[in-house]
Amino acid sequence: MNIKRKAEEILNDWRTSRNRKPLLIRGARQVGKTTLVRNFAGNFETYVELNLEREADKRIFENDDVDKVINAAYLLKKVIPRKNSTLFFIDEIQEYPKAIKLIRYFYEEKPELYVISAGSLLEFALGETPGFPVGRINNLYLHPLNFQEYLEAVGNFKALEAFQTVPVPEFAHYTLLEMFHEYAIIGGMPEIVRNFLEDKNFALLSGYYKMLWQSYKDDVEKYAKNDSEKKIIRHVIETAPYEKDRIKFEGFGNSRYRSREIGEALRSLDLARIIRLIYPTTSLKPPIITDYKKRPRLQFLDTGMLNQILLWQKELILLKNLDDFHNGKVIQHLIGQELISIEMDADYKPHFWVKETKQGNAEIDFVYQLKDMLIPIEVKSGKYGRLRSLHQYMELVDHPYAVRMYSGKFGVEKLKTIGGKDFLLMNLPYYLGTKIPEYLEYFVEDFKL
Repeated sequence: MNIKRKAEEILNDWRTSRNRKPLLIRGARQVGKTTLVRNFAGNFETYVELNLEREADKRIFENDDVDKVINAAYLLKKVIPRKNSTLFFIDEIQEYPKAIKLIRYFYEEKPELYVISAGSLLEFALGETPGFPVGRINNLYLHPLNFQEYLEAVGNFKALEAFQTVPVPEFAHYTLLEMFHEYAIIGGMPEIVRNFLEDKNFALLSGYYKMLWQSYKDDVEKYAKNDSEKKIIRHVIETAPYEKDRIKFEGFGNSRYRSREIGEALRSLDLARIIRLIYPTTSLKPPIITDYKKRPRLQFLDTGMLNQILLWQKELILLKNLDDFHNGKVIQHLIGQELISIEMDADYKPHFWVKETKQGNAEIDFVYQLKDMLIPIEVKSGKYGRLRSLHQYMELVDHPYAVRMYSGKFGVEKLKTIGGKDFLLMNLPYYLGTKIPEYLEYFVEDFKL
């Protein structure tokens, strides 16, 4: 079963670009990097795939001469190249840093060759690779399936058509809500989605995710420099799912580890893209300035995986909406995952906004930049008067646009802050997380005070 990925559009643009450079696909394990390239290979007459976890494939790159490397690969894989229609794929490239350095010579000496490399834990390998060819490669960041890709995978094209219509038709609301809840339980890991669509058995999800989570734990040794770091990273990866909202490094997971030790472990897992550190900003207008002195919150690779670790899937199956489930943690996490998923050509992280004073604190779940505005996005179910942080934010900014994501239907209302300032609130169903940029454009263009 072939699952269509949004990244295929980027690959096709890369294939037809006049300024094409070797492409480096980054992402955590099991997000579908290899499958993506194999499906894309159908556009070429000749396809060569090398996996540098195999010794025979790795030995090819012991030579510094690009011509010899390419000819050795053709000979090993028993293929006859076709001029201007050969895709050369180097998988698990992090296993041999010398191959990473060699990419620059593919660009300089073999511009007619289509070269893609991919791997997990790449950030670690790149950090240890002097002479990495920055400026001589294109990058693509691959993530788990988002909701739009999930709709395509299940083949509900009527629902997909409604999902892509701005604004979403009211008649499609409950169908999309129900499908999004299913997506929230299953998650977006491609192989797990594929298995679920074949057997339609929620009970099997736990086993799939246990194996996946264990594989990430087993990778710990590749992140750590010594036995002490291994222990700390294992502690962090095992306790992180149980942390509440914003975290403190000191004493993380009821441990006696110091702030510096926990910080290093979390940054390693962030580089591996298993657990991301999402930091706040205090900015009210662009540019968004990240405040690394304030406490971050954690964003896991995939919400489905997080649900399975925390044993939430049974509760989720019975829910009508996710607004208040575990204080909104799941739906906030899903919106973060959806925002990350639409930024495939940059190493993007969303931001949340905070204001911390002696008089009290305010916090907005997300802020999103549109033109010269930072638009607040609250993931809430409460009444308008209870959105106190949103009211505070709107009184401080010089634009009238705010967003609330919830289980209800789409709509725009004119409201007043507690201090009496007029503003516009777009109520956006939370299944539209990947469509936030389009809806914000529509909101600002079509609605005025």
